[in-house]
Amino acid sequence: MTPAAPAAAGHARYDVVVAGGGPAGAAAALALLRAGRTVLLADAGRGPAQVGEALPAAARVLLRDLGADRALTEGHLPCRANRSAWGGPELGWQDSILDPHGPGWHLDRPLFDRRLRAQARAQGARLATGTAVRPVARTADGGWTVELRGPGGSRPARCRWLVDATGRRAAVAIACGARRLVRDRLIAVHLTLGPADPPTPDTTTTVEAASDGWWYTAPLPTGRRLLAWYTDADLPAARTALADRLAATRHVGPLAGAHPWPPDTAPRRAPAHTARLDTVSGGGWTAAGDAAVAFDPLSSQGILTALFTGLSAGRAVDAHLSGDPDALAAHARTVDAVGAAYLRNHRTHYAAERRWPDRPFWQRRHTPTPEETPG
Repeated sequence: MTPAAPAAAGHARYDVVVAGGGPAGAAAALALLRAGRTVLLADAGRGPAQVGEALPAAARVLLRDLGADRALTEGHLPCRANRSAWGGPELGWQDSILDPHGPGWHLDRPLFDRRLRAQARAQGARLATGTAVRPVARTADGGWTVELRGPGGSRPARCRWLVDATGRRAAVAIACGARRLVRDRLIAVHLTLGPADPPTPDTTTTVEAASDGWWYTAPLPTGRRLLAWYTDADLPAARTALADRLAATRHVGPLAGAHPWPPDTAPRRAPAHTARLDTVSGGGWTAAGDAAVAFDPLSSQGILTALFTGLSAGRAVDAHLSGDPDALAAHARTVDAVGAAYLRNHRTHYAAERRWPDRPFWQRRHTPTPEETPG
């Protein structure tokens, strides 16, 4: 990044460039478009594979506010209940019939993301697929010159503001000097199993605690099943064969056993730690979604939080560009409040599991306030 530069002729110009085409980026773009802003939505189409495809029913309200409720019209599987063996060996149930919003969804995540981006394009966004955003220089009027790196090479563009929705990498924010603060070392070791034959009627998510972490499994709309083992990256449990650990489970193993293990496919690893930026806005940029604050998947709030903070960021940037001096600070307070509520629930939920008090994974989570470290 270089100091302020004069405006260059011939550069494409936008009010806002949104880096990242997932739920947070699409939500920010939709909020800005509804306010009358010109937006470039750049989707790099890379990064770690998504783990955990569930969306709570409360997302209906956010998607309706964004004019994007058609993203859920078809192609997804309803989630009728959440089950967990946590704090004891038996399964407890939380049925969707008790939720005033109805059932949630097991998402076809690529389909969901494509529909959100398509809705942004339908509302007037310029969509750049396979394109990464690199901030190059501040312009004399306080905006940005950015480099758009896509399939056809690199090209410049100008904007008044940047939104970082690049996920846990927080690529724009970190390039602009922000720091990523990491609270733990949680990872997901995950695999997508083949379709069951005959198909199974299960439409629930299932979580099962174990001595060195916890398991998650859920059906996918394709008939396949997601299987994920969560533990800390530095523990031996992160390197043990997934099938060996699965054999010791009481509930997840039988569900997974109805689905064929994909041949010649090794489990993949993805970051799942709790993290946040030390600031969610800076000179000419604002962060949303996992770029701003990333949660342990046990919360089941990742996509919902991405939509919510994307909507908040879009509205804040619009208000700031319209002259509201408190808009960005209000967005920061919103993200802080979401993070604080998450940490309270996170501590409560992990405290409920006390069967393995001598195991490092659980000892770490029973520590009152783990220290955040730059990461």
